[in-house]
Formats: sequence, C-alpha cells, structure tokens
Amino acid sequence: MPSQTVLQLAEMTWKEVAALDRGRAVALLPVGAIEAHGPHLPLATDGLIAEAMVASGARRLAGRGLLPLVLPTLPYTAAPFAAAFHGTLSLRPETVTALLEDLALALAAAGIRLLALANAHLDPAHLGSLHAAAEAARDLGLAVAFPDLTRKPWALRLTPEFKSGACHAGRFEGSIVMAARPDLVREPLRRALPPNPASLSVAIRAGKESFAAAGGPEAYFGDPAAATREEGEETIEVLGQILEEAVLQCLTLPGQGSKVTP
Repeated sequence: MPSQTVLQLAEMTWKEVAALDRGRAVALLPVGAIEAHGPHLPLATDGLIAEAMVASGARRLAGRGLLPLVLPTLPYTAAPFAAAFHGTLSLRPETVTALLEDLALALAAAGIRLLALANAHLDPAHLGSLHAAAEAARDLGLAVAFPDLTRKPWALRLTPEFKSGACHAGRFEGSIVMAARPDLVREPLRRALPPNPASLSVAIRAGKESFAAAGGPEAYFGDPAAATREEGEETIEVLGQILEEAVLQCLTLPGQGSKVTP
C-alpha cells in the first residue's frame, strides 16, 4: 500500500528533513496575496484558496506513493490591480521572481526534485512573476509544475463564473472560502451584495490596470450572494485534481531532476 503521509515542512525538525526520502518528495508551495476581496472576504483569500488546493492535491499525490512536502504559504506578491484599496500589500514583480528563484535554488540544493506552485491570484503582474521564476528554476534543474488557472486546459475545468472572467471575490472564490474558512466570510454583507458581471479578463485584454478601471469599485466581480459551501467543496476537489495532474505530467517529462548537488 502506498504511503498516505503529507508533511508540513515548517513543523518538521532539520533531522527529520535530512531523513526524507527525496526520491518520492514533492515540494508544494501555496502562493497567495494580501489584497482587497470585496467587503465580505478577507485580504488573504487567494492564499486560503491555494492552501485548499494544496491540501486536496497533496492527499491525492500521497495516495500515489509520492511524499508531498507542503511549504509555508507565500503571502506577499504583486497586486497592482488592488493597490488603491486599503490593506492591499503589493510587491514589485521582480521581487517576487527573485524570491522564488532563491527558494528554487535552496530546494534544488537540498535534493528536492520537483516544486509545484498552487496559485489562485490572477493579477497579470503576479502571473508574469511566477512564470519567470518557474523558467529560472527549470534552468537550475528543478522540475516545476505550475498549472496556470488562466490557461487551457486548466481554465476549462473550472466553474462558469470563473470562465466568464467575473470571478474576483464572487461566487467562485466566495464558495471556496465558505468551504475552507467559513469563519472569515462576512455573511450578512455577502448575501446583500448585488452581482457585478464585469469581466476582469476582458478588462485586462482592453488594457485596464486596476479594479476600479475594470468596473469593480468595491473590489469584487461576479455574484458573491450565489456562493455556496457545496460548490466550494466541489471546486476544491477539482483544484486538487489539477495540481495532481500537473505534478504527474511534470514527473513524466524527460530530463527532469536537479542539477544542483547538496
């Protein structure tokens, strides 16, 4: 029977890490943001979604005999679309890329063969940082699985609201937070919010650079009042499947593996 172990790196000792079976270890990094998500969801919404994605994916990977090693969530990143809203903390994109490059170097030097990025923050500046860092990590010899949810085939697996582009702090994200951390949802506010059908993806293609310019003066898009815990639970499972499949695809590619010796 395959091992069902999922490890949390931050809870381990250095000797426990030293004893890891690196042939089976896969590092999983939830990537989030601290940015406005309407008046009803917490600033850490994207990180909470990424953590739920990792938890679901890690269980699946453990069932396949791999050893998921969950890294602490990266909470800060580029978030210029939400920069005008109180509480948003936006970094320079090059800072995020450099941080992830250094993390990849450390993982490769420690003998970890694969890093998987779980990300639900869709700001174009942030996505650019992740893709740049993934390419740099691959140059170091570290295999990187990064299922970009804005791209095919992954985007096609998600909900109609997500595919519409009107999905920031709406039904899609609200449902996931209701399933993962219902205590953080401001329920009376959520239920009272009217739908906002403005599409962020359309606005981005049109050159808009902020939530306000894209038609989201309250920092939400979509239909928050339609969110349900049940939809959130189903979506988390889909996100876990996506992460699992991206990791398995990466492991089957030729020439993967670290070139950096510890």
